[in-house]
Amino acid sequence: MSSPRSYLKSSEAVSSSLTLPRMENMQIHIAPSILSADFANLERDLKAISNADMVHVDVMDHHFVPNLTLGEPIVKRICEVTDLPVDVHLMIEDPDRWAPEFAKLGASSVTFHMGATHAPVRLARQLREMGVKACFAVRPAESVEPIFDILDEFDMILIMTVEPGFGGQKFLANQIAKTRRLRDEITRRGLNTHIQVDGGVSPSTAPTVAEAGADVLVAGSAVYGAENPAQAIDAIRAQAQEHFRA
Repeated sequence: MSSPRSYLKSSEAVSSSLTLPRMENMQIHIAPSILSADFANLERDLKAISNADMVHVDVMDHHFVPNLTLGEPIVKRICEVTDLPVDVHLMIEDPDRWAPEFAKLGASSVTFHMGATHAPVRLARQLREMGVKACFAVRPAESVEPIFDILDEFDMILIMTVEPGFGGQKFLANQIAKTRRLRDEITRRGLNTHIQVDGGVSPSTAPTVAEAGADVLVAGSAVYGAENPAQAIDAIRAQAQEHFRA
């Protein structure tokens, strides 16, 4: 049986309907963010989330956002030690140059920001040709409507429900209307595009984002701040699945 990474690198993964394991039926998927993990014990903390659907890795460069996290060597090692698909979120300048490099490390999906890329369609097509999911991120102050014309170029759109850069921030409920508009457009056009939300996701906010149409939930503090991360993942998934609107 192939691993999640080899599954994505197959020839089938280059099509416009790229899927991750467990993602075929638009159910809820949980992506714990290792930004909230113990960086001195990353392998241990990766094993603690084995019931997740993917692992979310935030790469920050201290320029596009004020924080500095980790780079290529650590991302490469994460891809080697986990059986989960690795979802890399680039909060960096010049993703047109760097996104393909992270794809080469073994990432299953690479997300880059609207405000950082110069040629989003070209970059998305390059990533897909490499067998990697291409994902586009929208910050709280950015409107989602400008990307409607190029939605079919992406496998997932990330709606930031906090300002990017730091974990543990308060959930921004004012991003829910944006999420609903995006889900309505995806449904209207019959696309398979996933909606990911990142920021302040917990068992209490999961129903709200799921009802708005988000099907991929990034959770950091709510998972790694829990006594049992695996149980926290199950709780978030259950709350969201009950309220999900496809």
